[in-house]
Amino acid sequence: MSEQASSFGSRGKKRDYSTAILDRKTSAIRFIVDEAINDDNSSIQLHPHAFEKLNLFQGDTLLIKGKRRKDKICIAWADETCEVHKIRMNRVIRSNLKVRLGDMISVHGFEVGHGKTVHVLPLDDTLEGITAIFLKLI
Repeated sequence: MSEQASSFGSRGKKRDYSTAILDRKTSAIRFIVDEAINDDNSSIQLHPHAFEKLNLFQGDTLLIKGKRRKDKICIAWADETCEVHKIRMNRVIRSNLKVRLGDMISVHGFEVGHGKTVHVLPLDDTLEGITAIFLKLI
């Protein structure tokens, strides 16, 4: 009786444990990294079925977690040509997350609040030779 119970999975289906390592593990939040088509440093592309699984809409912000405790906030867009279990991101996002093509990453929803103020400050090298006061120009 114990042998029969151990060969069944948690949902009562018969499982073959000798080839279990070959089965693809599926999770709603884990995706395989793929090369992006566009060159936007703040957006990623997912298949529309992944949007349904994660309860997302186009333009939502996502927290993407890579290797070595690296994470990044990106904007999600749907792409029909992307495979269901893959996520497309460009080279800059991949280097920030310390991942390569084919690595696994996790995707989490992230709520970004509305900003109160925006400060746009000039860089030091753009101010050489200018002596005007910028607050009076605005």
